[in-house]
Amino acid sequence: MKHIDEKAIDEEIKWAKINEDVLRHMETPRKAYWIALATSFIMFLVGLTAEVYQYRYGLGVADLNRSHMWGLYIATFIFWVGASHAGTLLSAFLHIIHAEWRRTIYRFAEAMTSVALMTAAIFPMIHLGRVWNLYWVVPYVSDREIWSNFRSPLVWDAFAITTYLTCSLTFLYVGMIPDLAICRDNARGWRKKLYVVLSVGWQGTDRQWRNFRKTYMTMACFLLPLAISVHSVVSSDFAVSLMPGWHVTSFPPYFVAGALYSGCAGIMTLFIIMRYFFRLEDYMTVNIMEKLCKMTFAIAMVWTYLILAEFAAVWYGHNQADKEVLLAKFYGPFAPYFWAMMFLAVVLPFTLAFQRLRRNMAALMVLSILFNIGMWLERWMIVSPTLSHAYNPESWNMLWPSIVQWCIVFGSLGWFGMIFLVFCKIFPMVSMYEVKEMVFHQKKDLLGHKHGHSHAGSGHVVGKPSVEGA
Repeated sequence: MKHIDEKAIDEEIKWAKINEDVLRHMETPRKAYWIALATSFIMFLVGLTAEVYQYRYGLGVADLNRSHMWGLYIATFIFWVGASHAGTLLSAFLHIIHAEWRRTIYRFAEAMTSVALMTAAIFPMIHLGRVWNLYWVVPYVSDREIWSNFRSPLVWDAFAITTYLTCSLTFLYVGMIPDLAICRDNARGWRKKLYVVLSVGWQGTDRQWRNFRKTYMTMACFLLPLAISVHSVVSSDFAVSLMPGWHVTSFPPYFVAGALYSGCAGIMTLFIIMRYFFRLEDYMTVNIMEKLCKMTFAIAMVWTYLILAEFAAVWYGHNQADKEVLLAKFYGPFAPYFWAMMFLAVVLPFTLAFQRLRRNMAALMVLSILFNIGMWLERWMIVSPTLSHAYNPESWNMLWPSIVQWCIVFGSLGWFGMIFLVFCKIFPMVSMYEVKEMVFHQKKDLLGHKHGHSHAGSGHVVGKPSVEGA
């Protein structure tokens, strides 16, 4: 029989206060929110200025050359696509297995997915240099019957991002409809007009709830293979080439594991930020953070196994070109960055094995940022060493990113922060109806415990009970 802590149940958020708390904190965040929004906007302006400068004077200002056709732009593109995967993928998976603790965090995780994909989509356009030629990667019917070059990785990336972004936004929107109805009934002015349109006439009837749950579960099941296939496509940008260090059959699972790892680290960072900005300590609890840390630790160990297996395969293989790239990472010019990546992304996650650290929000904030820095370095270690040590020794050269590249990468962080913070101000980042269901199930379990019965806490409530107080 499931053990229920009666005192913990009594301390649960009152059902009638959930709407009031979430909507009030959404309207009046802490002052730190506005400071973060202004900082993100300034960072975005820095990146925009650098891109305008590059647009005016050409890709030469980025110091890219024939052998180094990919630099920070593609490395950062992979990072943002990877960061996008954990949100929707984990939300869908945890929804399918009915993990109760996901209810208060999945909304902003899904929002992170959509915004990260919007950020990733910028870099292929920047990498083109001639941004006005973007239409070449989109298949369309013309009088000349000219189609895109389907052998180009740019076309693969365009398909991957477009498909995943469309499905992620749809999944995010469908899951918000009951909460948008709550916002509609409590908002005024322009917000009310917006929520009236977006809530599509939701009234919380039994029929609507049945259709909603079937649709949401179907989309969750569809998104699992889609998310895995999308990042496998991104890994194919490298794996299908013959370049040393890239022609590796383990790249698809390696990229997927790395995407989940960096995505979980991003969720940890945003969890702490949203918890503080919007005063959601009663909803985003330390216990939920501890579960998230355990999941991050497990994924980090899977990723560590895959990267060590890749190194072992190269080391014991007979391809000298692959070994040259690996040695350039071990003790060559890339050694400081490689070993920094190994420490931040491989060694540091072992700290999550300690419970005291998993419950320390300040320490976790620092750790999550360091994890993301390590994973960004890992993306750069995929791209740059191979381009510096290709098969032709005459093309061997070291090319460090220019200030223009750094400014655009810096601006992408501002773009992400600006869009995400604005989204959090307009839409509720805690699912009100799901939190109510969680409280309802806990009280139901407590009543069953008192009467000698055991109830499953992962069932669904249909009809009005999950939107009481709207």
